[in-house]
Amino acid sequence: MLHDSPIFGPVTSRRLRQSLGINLMPKDSKICTFNCIYCECGFNFSKPGSKIPTAESVITALQNTLHTISTNGGVINTITFAGNGEPTSHPQFPFIVDKTIELRDKYFPQAKISVLSNATNCHKQQVMQALLRVDNNILKLDSAINTTTKAINQPNVPYSVEAIVDSLKQYKGQFILQTLFFSGTYNNTPINNTTKQEVEAWLNVVKQIKPKQIMIYSLDRPTPAQELHKATPQTLNDIAKQVELLGIETQVIY
Repeated sequence: MLHDSPIFGPVTSRRLRQSLGINLMPKDSKICTFNCIYCECGFNFSKPGSKIPTAESVITALQNTLHTISTNGGVINTITFAGNGEPTSHPQFPFIVDKTIELRDKYFPQAKISVLSNATNCHKQQVMQALLRVDNNILKLDSAINTTTKAINQPNVPYSVEAIVDSLKQYKGQFILQTLFFSGTYNNTPINNTTKQEVEAWLNVVKQIKPKQIMIYSLDRPTPAQELHKATPQTLNDIAKQVELLGIETQVIY
């Protein structure tokens, strides 16, 4: 499910209500620092000649869309950086964030700005500063165990849980942690990040990085890998209760 323009929606989001999306990756390719086996956009691929949109084209499209929605009396709760890959990989991501804030303030001052990121670039100072300027910087950690993370997320950049934890500590709690829980099999290897061992390791990381909020959820749309199974509401609720004992606000999305 690729987004064929820099601006898409608004769509009704399980987490973010009426969300207007910003896609900073090519319209005809899936380019990401992860290659998650559950991604609704599919596995990574790049068509010859694919190009990321320029900052100017994104900002112009965003301004035109916001103007049209505002003129027609539409509603936007969130402007969300998402799309066909990792948004923070765009070389002008900080600049685009600043312009998005300006346009939000002009057209929909009550709307939040959110970034859905896999956190692979969160150690970069310019990216960190940009993420700290938005309302909701939502950073991913699907497992606190490296072998599980590599099986689920299949990173194609240097990645370790330890390095991500060190980076997330620098945010001093000013971020939202997102984790997708599920089970299944991929390449004949069982995967389950809901086991006692997995959850205990994950909770230990949560204690260290102390996010202001946690979003836990499970599969909702078709996945590129087969034989993946949604975590039950009971499983998600049990994990949420353990997080809340740490004094951290938890949102469960079914």
